[in-house]
Amino acid sequence: MTDYAVVNPADNQKVREFEAHTDDQIRQMLDRAHAAQQAWRETPMRERAETMAALASLYRSRSRDLASTQAREMGKPLSQGMAEMELVASIYDYYAENAESFTKPEEYPASTGGTARVELQPTGTILGIMPWNYPHYQVARLAAPNLMLGNTILLKHAAMVPESAQVQEDLMREAGFPEGVYQNVFASNEQISEIVIPSPVIHGVSVTGSERAGKSVAATAGANLKKVVLELGGSDAFVVLDDKDIDRVAKEAVFARVSNNGQACTNSKRFIVVEEAYDAFVEAFARRVSEIELGDPQDEGFFLGPLVSTSQRDELAEQLKDAVDKGAKVEAGGTVPDRDGAWIEATVLTGVTPDMRAYSEELFGPIGVVYKVPDANAAIELANDSAFGLGGIVFGSDVEHATEVARQIESGMVYVNGQAETAPDLPFGGVKRSGVGRELGPWGMREFANTKLVHTPKA
Repeated sequence: MTDYAVVNPADNQKVREFEAHTDDQIRQMLDRAHAAQQAWRETPMRERAETMAALASLYRSRSRDLASTQAREMGKPLSQGMAEMELVASIYDYYAENAESFTKPEEYPASTGGTARVELQPTGTILGIMPWNYPHYQVARLAAPNLMLGNTILLKHAAMVPESAQVQEDLMREAGFPEGVYQNVFASNEQISEIVIPSPVIHGVSVTGSERAGKSVAATAGANLKKVVLELGGSDAFVVLDDKDIDRVAKEAVFARVSNNGQACTNSKRFIVVEEAYDAFVEAFARRVSEIELGDPQDEGFFLGPLVSTSQRDELAEQLKDAVDKGAKVEAGGTVPDRDGAWIEATVLTGVTPDMRAYSEELFGPIGVVYKVPDANAAIELANDSAFGLGGIVFGSDVEHATEVARQIESGMVYVNGQAETAPDLPFGGVKRSGVGRELGPWGMREFANTKLVHTPKA
């Protein structure tokens, strides 16, 4: 069975264990989800919205405690965890306020005569499989639109964040969601593939996680004719088109690479800089990265904590060693501290070539790779030379030119002269091996909805 346990990555000490659910318990949860959905779909939208708004209020009032739990479970610095809770609250508020308009039926004259009416209706229970790096935000992106639509949620969270997983069900119940509408399940991968996904109760599966996990779940879902939304890995490009205001650009680059301890699919990982700006950017970027101190994630004064686990740290260290052994240059950092816990320094690499793992693999931690290119066309070519296509950032003093470069990058999201920020109304998702489907905004309410046609013939 999967070991759901809290292991503090700051010192590698096990704090608490959770017992996994049995097969019978999981089948009972599926039955409860189905029964709850039959009533929940008939609950007036206004009542659903009031309950969701109450949930948003709980997040704001418990922000610090929830962030502290995250820091203990996966090392996220406390201030960044509190920012996550505010984002979560804003997502729940957004759907409470806008779901009714997003689901308003659309009527139009049909070419066959009469009237066509298209409605968004709930489909049933949706299975969510979520990662550890944003324990609450990832869930909110799925739960908020689907609960407002009238679906119910069965949520399998990552084994590393069981406290955050369980508290979300507790908050849902406290806010007023009926029993069975949202349930946290401590299940193994085998139970998910053999019991949950094949169940007729489940009408869709949403996965945020690794490419390997996405492929596995999608294969099982496809075999059972269940729709999937996949938000997978990324190797986002950060493109610098000129040498204007390079120190500010380097400051933005540090945040883009190191936030969330460098463990976000939308962190910038490849810094692609035109030749005229390259030397100044590398100097400014490396200088700022070298000033970052590792610190206790429970201390609001620190920006970089440990990685989620020693195994995650070891994998990143192997990718770093592979690059250095093959000739890459360490411009800043590059050290794995000799101390308990999952610590690694923020690092800047140059001279990375296609034969190195760091060129084609996602670096899920605070290591940035800087590449020099002759011009914007070469920057676009290198940015698109990736199996991933999640996000990206383009900085340039000529906004029109930077926007045109952004349009040519093969990804689901690109930001011009700013961070890869997320917001409740902005669609989130990728292309290529970064996944399929979209979350947030009105798009988030359509993925697991029945887009139903009601045709009335001409009188």
